[in-house]
Amino acid sequence: MNPLTSSTIYFTLFLGTLITLISSHWLTIWVGLEMSLLSIIPILINKANPRSTEAASKYFLVQATASMILMMAVIINFMNSGQWTITNPINQVSSLMITMALSMKMGLAPFHLWVPEVTQGVPLMSGLILLTWQKIAPISIMFQIAPSINSSLIMTMAMLSIMLGGWGGLNQTQLRKILAYSSIAHMGWMMAIITFNPMLTIFNLVIYILLTFNMFLLFYYNKKTTTLSLSNSWNKSPLLISMTHAVLMSLGGLPPLTGFSPKWMIIKELVSNNNVIISTLMAVTALLNLYFYMRLIYSTSLTLFPSYNNTKIKWQFENTKMMPFMSTVTILSSLALPLMPMLSILN
Repeated sequence: MNPLTSSTIYFTLFLGTLITLISSHWLTIWVGLEMSLLSIIPILINKANPRSTEAASKYFLVQATASMILMMAVIINFMNSGQWTITNPINQVSSLMITMALSMKMGLAPFHLWVPEVTQGVPLMSGLILLTWQKIAPISIMFQIAPSINSSLIMTMAMLSIMLGGWGGLNQTQLRKILAYSSIAHMGWMMAIITFNPMLTIFNLVIYILLTFNMFLLFYYNKKTTTLSLSNSWNKSPLLISMTHAVLMSLGGLPPLTGFSPKWMIIKELVSNNNVIISTLMAVTALLNLYFYMRLIYSTSLTLFPSYNNTKIKWQFENTKMMPFMSTVTILSSLALPLMPMLSILN
């Protein structure tokens, strides 16, 4: 892909999300989502091969179906209310259809099956955009229509996402699929709190994007996509693997790391709204995610891969990849918990 084409595609992707964020009209919101959808397809098949083509086709079919359902809901809402404004109260039928459409776009259970398959079939950097940037626009719409969302329905979908995101990643050996199931679980945490405190959803999204961005950068720098290849990299780059361990534990929500703060604040908010059983189930189910994160840590640091003595130390070729933000993002991903009281006051 030549620089002019790639710059045009990335600008369209950025502009589509920006239009969705700043719009108050349902048609312009839909146009922004379509711009994001059409611009990410060439990014997914940047390195054309059968797997990336299949992944892009699956993504397009799911997202096009979601866009059709969203447009149908918008038209029904316009027929009932006579207004296109997103802040206008939404009737039950339109709210149900909009929730389904946005859940398909975010990869929320039970519409989550496309997320690991598409993420596995595309390159690491394309998967990074898919699991981070593409979540911003649907969550911003959910944030704006939060008062009209059926709380029982969205809580059920959130609990399913947390459970399936944990169970699905238990037997995975592909790092991209592990991060995809992690994304499903994190989407469940964000949607569980959106009807009670939408600002906590945005806070969780920022922390999730920060942690996932850091994980993809570390895997991209190490050129690792499987658990086995990651476990063989301890001798070659022990510092980067140690950074990976810290970010993985933060992604699992272990204190005193950054990833603990959104889970802590969400559980606190749910308990204060008399949802003790749900918050307990969410905390227990989060241990499933922590298990497969700890399995990666165990395989990379506490086991020795079978090899001869003269092959344990690899040739130390100089890595030409430039990662200027890696140290900053790693520090924010693991050591930003002392900033949380200030953020809670703002919240």
